Amino acid sequence: DILYLQPIFEAYSVHKYDTTDYFKIDPGYGTLEDFTELKDALHKRGMQLVLDGVFNHIGIRSHWFEEAMRNASSEQRNWFFIGPEYGSLGYKAWQGGGTLAELRLEDVELQKRIWNDTDSVVGTWLHNGADGWRLDVATEIGREYLEDLKKAAHHHQYGSLVVGEVSAYPRWWSEAMDGVLSFWMGWIIKSVVTGEMGGVFGGMQIQELIYKSSMEQMLRSWVVLSNHDLPRLTTVYPDIALRKFAVTLQFVVPGNPCIYYGEEIGMEGATDPYNRAPMEWEKVGQPDNEMYTHTISLVRMRRYHRALRVGDFFQLMSFGLLAFIRRTDRIDELVVVLANPTATEVNERVNIPVEDILEFTQFRDVLTGDTCRVHGATMQIAVPPHSARIMTMVHELGPNGDQYKRIWGHWETFDTVRPSFSLGNSIHATIKDSRGASHYDDELQELR
Repeated sequence: DILYLQPIFEAYSVHKYDTTDYFKIDPGYGTLEDFTELKDALHKRGMQLVLDGVFNHIGIRSHWFEEAMRNASSEQRNWFFIGPEYGSLGYKAWQGGGTLAELRLEDVELQKRIWNDTDSVVGTWLHNGADGWRLDVATEIGREYLEDLKKAAHHHQYGSLVVGEVSAYPRWWSEAMDGVLSFWMGWIIKSVVTGEMGGVFGGMQIQELIYKSSMEQMLRSWVVLSNHDLPRLTTVYPDIALRKFAVTLQFVVPGNPCIYYGEEIGMEGATDPYNRAPMEWEKVGQPDNEMYTHTISLVRMRRYHRALRVGDFFQLMSFGLLAFIRRTDRIDELVVVLANPTATEVNERVNIPVEDILEFTQFRDVLTGDTCRVHGATMQIAVPPHSARIMTMVHELGPNGDQYKRIWGHWETFDTVRPSFSLGNSIHATIKDSRGASHYDDELQELR
């Protein structure tokens, strides 16, 4: 679990994206001692702390920029784009606004100051106890420098995390960093929820991205539905059923759900500054807050079911459902997700093409407790409108559990069962045993 903070460094504005000093905590947020106390408290809970790195641009009140504008021969002059070609401002400003000056990351000395040197911005705060960085407008930093920054962070602190804000298609960006804040996945979810994209087509898009990148890259990324630049979910979906549906999908697709503060209690807000209002702490923990209790149940579900955290993704064929399975190396951890984005109940029979799911196995919906049984590798259960069934295998004793005794990865599996014969690997073993390793590749290709 991670606590990700938006910019905490000294800045002039309320939002703090116009940094004036990367090495000082803004007095409005506290002191270095407060930072240390927070970091220690998180680590005691087994959590990590990720900071917001705004390295594409900096506030014009920063001493770096002021020195660059004051002294044409200063080192800092090379850290910015300054000249008459930039119009009346005399410098390149981010998105044309005058308060944010773009950094010329091509300068080697600036790279040292931001990420390469031990006492760089990245290095300093990792040594101070932060566990990673979220990079603002990562796509404008460029993949080459993102790769360099990631390697530098890993050098400063082994196991540190570098993720970036990416609104583009995630492939390649998720290679340059440890992961991305996937607004793409967020828009897939929101489009399915609103009906702008069919559930089947949404599943196809997820499957295609896995094919084009990798499952590992998907699992390392964060799934973003809302943040400080987007309207809050309560504003987008006044109907709590739609809101709960969207957040449920956020917790079951590949990736890590990134919850913007206050979404779990139903805070409202359309645009800045309303979507950046202070946390309404008085609403936390209220038992009659339906959104809060639903979010807590999703957190517990994801912690308990390993497949939702690290499992592969396989889309299931359906007429109208976003249907897929998440699975690990253990068959008893498999999760079937049946999501209905339509306004009417769907009661399809869905094929479950997994050889190790046996007849009459019982599955239970984590959210409602409703159950169904597998027949002939198919599953059928009514899915209410704008909702999802999260089906997991029921721990049954007796014949229904005992039939798995020679299937790897089940609670009834005999100790003598070898995992090498699971997931179709018996084909590999048979070919290698009977004909030798030299014939393996050719024979396997013929079988395919």
